[in-house]
Amino acid sequence: MSSMTSPQELPATLPAALSRAAARWPGRDAIVDGDERISYEQLGARSRQVARSLLALGIEAGDRVALWAPNLHEWIVAACGIHAAGAVLVPLNTRMKGAEAADILERSGTRLLFTIGNFLGQYYPDLLEGLRPAALQHLVVLREGSQPAPGCMDWKDFLARGTDVDPQRVLEREQAIDGNSTADLMFTSGTTGRPKGVMSAHAPTLRAFSEWSQVVGLGEGDRYLVVNPFFHTFGYKAGWVAAILRGATVYPQQVFDADAVLACIERERITFLPGPPTLFLSMLAHPRLRDFDISSLRAAVTGAASVPPVLITRMREELGIAQVTTAYGLTECGGCATLCDPSDSAETVALTCGRALPGTEVRCVDEQGRSVPAGQPGEVLLRGYHLMQGYFGDEQATREAIDAEGWLHTGDVGVLDERGYLRITDRLKDMFIVGGFNCYPAEIERMLAEHPAIAQVAVVGVADERMGEVGCACVQLRPGDSLLGEELIGWARQRMANYKVPRHVLLFDSFPLNAANKVLKRDLARLAAERLAGV
Repeated sequence: MSSMTSPQELPATLPAALSRAAARWPGRDAIVDGDERISYEQLGARSRQVARSLLALGIEAGDRVALWAPNLHEWIVAACGIHAAGAVLVPLNTRMKGAEAADILERSGTRLLFTIGNFLGQYYPDLLEGLRPAALQHLVVLREGSQPAPGCMDWKDFLARGTDVDPQRVLEREQAIDGNSTADLMFTSGTTGRPKGVMSAHAPTLRAFSEWSQVVGLGEGDRYLVVNPFFHTFGYKAGWVAAILRGATVYPQQVFDADAVLACIERERITFLPGPPTLFLSMLAHPRLRDFDISSLRAAVTGAASVPPVLITRMREELGIAQVTTAYGLTECGGCATLCDPSDSAETVALTCGRALPGTEVRCVDEQGRSVPAGQPGEVLLRGYHLMQGYFGDEQATREAIDAEGWLHTGDVGVLDERGYLRITDRLKDMFIVGGFNCYPAEIERMLAEHPAIAQVAVVGVADERMGEVGCACVQLRPGDSLLGEELIGWARQRMANYKVPRHVLLFDSFPLNAANKVLKRDLARLAAERLAGV
């Protein structure tokens, strides 16, 4: 996989990338969101309008500004404005409950939050009632539709704030940042039970996703349906950032609904559609798939979970997608480290994550840190220009993740074959993946342990046909207490993002333990799977 873009040819920052796109393709649609069509020239102008309002509200270079909303054109406009103001974007997962979001807002020191109003049956500003951190000075509600809640302003009111700010001040802010400036702070859960903020710079993001775009075939004029959430690196960096680099048009999709996706592909002649395996399985299982004309679909990228080879074959044959690729990455390396080529066989695309991106090194090592031979499993280590700057406010965790020689220890177990293709075989980290979202048992256990009937809880991942894996809570009750599985699941839904909520609850008298009295998770997962299967 050879590099086709010299880093010197690329803009150094995200605002510079948008300026380049606006100059190259001024009249081309950058975003089509329902009836709203925004050209590249308009996106540049609107982002600077957002930046002027941020300056009017006292946002300084390096301040954190958060976005808590589904995929909307306003998300992209606001994010580009945050970058133009020299501030740091903090994306929040829309599935989070109020306490989860407040924790991240508090620890990041976020000064302003853009949030959706009504979404998925909830009014998002209300989720922060009684939880709003002191440092959070401003709350801007997107798509209000009614009078904003007390202490909030609506999008139009916010945009009006910047009218008196000299546009030259925004240009000065843009020019003051460089490729090493922090662009975003993305919180990723971890084995410690609390999310950690990953700091990433401008230039590495642009270089990595320029390379990514070239390999997967995203090009000028592509019509790109982005179902992956913008709060995730897949929807943000491999999504609209990649589109800006290549001159593609982004079609944001708020929630995954097979009917809506198929209808959009037909109506807008969508050519490019990445997503987790769940998305393509749902499309293939749609009872009226044949009623939709999806012949415009040319390319797809999947990953984030195990992919059966038959899925790749079906995507090519039944969905008619000629170019199907898979990739591997994690937030700590900017979201992408290895990538298959569209010309690879279905088996290669399904069973491996491809080869390292140009400028990236991949090794598999044993417990002593020695490289293992091709074909032997070892922990996957990554090194390259796109590794994170570190965990926000946590130097110790950064040192634990990135060693003195600059290798990121991923916690994944993999095998490199003779071609240099990587296959992920296991995880050292205590983690499972639900429909493309990473779930860390330590974090879920910490929240479930607050239930008054629970003496001890261990969460494991179990296989699920549609989602790949789902959580199973293995529970020991306090003496004299009782608890139904539905009760605990309902209780959990109030407190954590829905993908973290265990789908199964099993009661245990005791857990398998090692000599140090630690739960043997693999043994417990096997016991849970056997009980769920009725073995």
